[in-house]
Parts: sequence; structure tokens; C-alpha cells
Amino acid sequence: MRIEKNPIDARGIKLVVHDGGVEVGRVYLYVLHNSLHEVPFGYMEDLFVDESYRGKGIGKQLISAVVAEAKMQGCYKLIGTTRHSKPDVQEMYVRYGFENWGMEFRMDLDT
Repeated sequence: MRIEKNPIDARGIKLVVHDGGVEVGRVYLYVLHNSLHEVPFGYMEDLFVDESYRGKGIGKQLISAVVAEAKMQGCYKLIGTTRHSKPDVQEMYVRYGFENWGMEFRMDLDT
């Protein structure tokens, strides 16, 4: 037996908020396919708002935009992750309709 590599269809979209040409907020949406579903799912990563712009609704705008984009891309679900040390982000996700569904495990790879 051996492991085969089969390519999948995936793409990424970066949503950005600028102020005077400076990036003050961003979020990435990765649209991925697997053989369990006919339609893709979305993976939201690296939601960030510059500290001096926090509390002004930029995070809400980015989450709304990434949810709308995932729907437009035909995703059946959207996954968002955050660190255990970020309870404010976790609360924000819940406020905007995300459910705490499970745990994420990570392995940093030395490349």
C-alpha cells in the first residue's frame, strides 16, 4: 500500500480595509473542496485589525464581508479559528453567529 497525492480545487481571497493607503485590517478566506461534499467549505484565517483602529467596527465589517464572500462562493460552512488566549475574539465570533464547534490542533513545521 502507498499514499497517493490527488490535487484538490482550492483558492484564497484576501479582504482588506485601507485608510489613506495603509492596510488597517484584513482577513483571508480559503475556499476548499473535499470528497465528502459536492460544494466547498470556507476557512477564515488571520482576521486582524490594527490596534489603533479596534473598536470602530472594522472587525465586524471584515467578518460580514468574509461571510458574504463564502456564501457567494457556494460554501456550505465557514470555519474560523482563534487562540485560547484571545477570549475577546472568541466572543466576537459568537456574537456574529459562529458556534464553538471543537478544537484546533497545530504543529509548527520548521521549513
